Amino acid sequence: MNDQHDHGALGDAEYAEFMELAAEEGFDAVDVEGALEEASHGPLPVLAVVGRPNVGKSTLVNRIIGRREAVVQDKPGVTRDRVSYEAEWAGRRFKVVDTGGWEQDVLGLDASVAAQAEYAIETADAVVFVVDSTVGATDTDEAVVKLLRRAGKPVVLCANKVDGQSGEADASTLWSLGLGEPHPVSSLHGRGTGDMLDAVLEALPEAPEQTFGNTVGGPRRIALIGRPNVGKSSLLNKVANEDRVVVNAMAGTTRDPVDELIELGGIVWKFIDTAGIRRRVHLQEGADYYASLRTAAAVEKAEVAVILIDATESISVQDQRIVTMAVEAGRAMVLAFNKWDDLDEERRYYLEREIESELAQVAWAPRVNVSARTGRHMERLVPAIETAIKGWETRIPTGRLNAFLGEIVAAHPHPVRGGKQPRILFGTQAGTMPPRFVLFASGFLEAGYRRFIERRLREEFGFDGTPIHISVRVREKRGRNK
Repeated sequence: MNDQHDHGALGDAEYAEFMELAAEEGFDAVDVEGALEEASHGPLPVLAVVGRPNVGKSTLVNRIIGRREAVVQDKPGVTRDRVSYEAEWAGRRFKVVDTGGWEQDVLGLDASVAAQAEYAIETADAVVFVVDSTVGATDTDEAVVKLLRRAGKPVVLCANKVDGQSGEADASTLWSLGLGEPHPVSSLHGRGTGDMLDAVLEALPEAPEQTFGNTVGGPRRIALIGRPNVGKSSLLNKVANEDRVVVNAMAGTTRDPVDELIELGGIVWKFIDTAGIRRRVHLQEGADYYASLRTAAAVEKAEVAVILIDATESISVQDQRIVTMAVEAGRAMVLAFNKWDDLDEERRYYLEREIESELAQVAWAPRVNVSARTGRHMERLVPAIETAIKGWETRIPTGRLNAFLGEIVAAHPHPVRGGKQPRILFGTQAGTMPPRFVLFASGFLEAGYRRFIERRLREEFGFDGTPIHISVRVREKRGRNK
């Protein structure tokens, strides 16, 4: 369906009607188009930045995303919790995966660089391979080149730390790697990054191959995520009715995700089991950091994140971080509280209080209380997953949405600020998976009012188990003011 790409989730007739409405309210057609295009995008193409330690990967990532988000320090191997960021170049948006985080490893440097590059390459649509031009190609670099060749993904070679003419000559020696033209860049000063990003855009597909839910007859993809030792493998075994995954009471025995096709409630699902996420990623040894990267990758691959939380322990910062990861990735979500059989009345009471305070931001996620060990309440998992998928795929027709917005604005107008009262003029749902709304307003809408709109949308239309994105476009001063 071609119009899918042009007007997001709006059909032709709905789109024409909507643009007429926008023109009446004095909005510029190009702005409106841009807002719809931005909100309707599905998953973005993924660019991985790989290379050995201290070649300037994180500095380059900051340069690409245009802000200092990836932590940069002079000592190699400093990282942070997030591994992917959204970026835009020449009007195209894509995701950047920064693998600069984990360097030294129990396996030794070469093995860890190889494993990290392997992870990144597997999940990416294109790769930027960063080499330090002042050092030249090392054995480790050669090893990464072999991996890149095997993977067959498009590669852009970045010769970093080229600060002037003399450096250009160093960069040209990197032709020897056989990856095509080396792009001389100084990620510290920004020199040459524009040309390199132009090459990246040529290498990246317009949109990634992955289309959610459109794979004909393909099973829906579920990621089981949670911190180490919370019982993910036991849950998977219980669901599959056999011991397929190594279960060990020592935390962190699962390293690689295992994809399992499992029949539940008469439906085949694809469960992506993941190694648990540990506390403070940069204090981890390589294998654990790798595990949290894999979790991020599993969430990217999945449609629904089932987040397993140990009900016998207090909800931790880690649990919240994992929830945030799934919300930011825009996935449908189910919260599964494991080890429910081990709770006494007092712990249940405190757990309910904790959920109210610590997980208030995902009060919309269906919740199941299970015991992976005994199999208690496992039958509730499938209905919860189905509810979340339904919410994730729900779309409200524009006419119905605007009638609803009209009622809200009439009953609960935005507070007056500085003598002005901004109004929502109209809106549309530009995309699903997750639901994405664009509201057009006469002035800036405060965060509190946006949250109120989201709450009312949920009360009115459901949207159980899915995050909702709301973006607001404000009418420029030009045009007819109503």
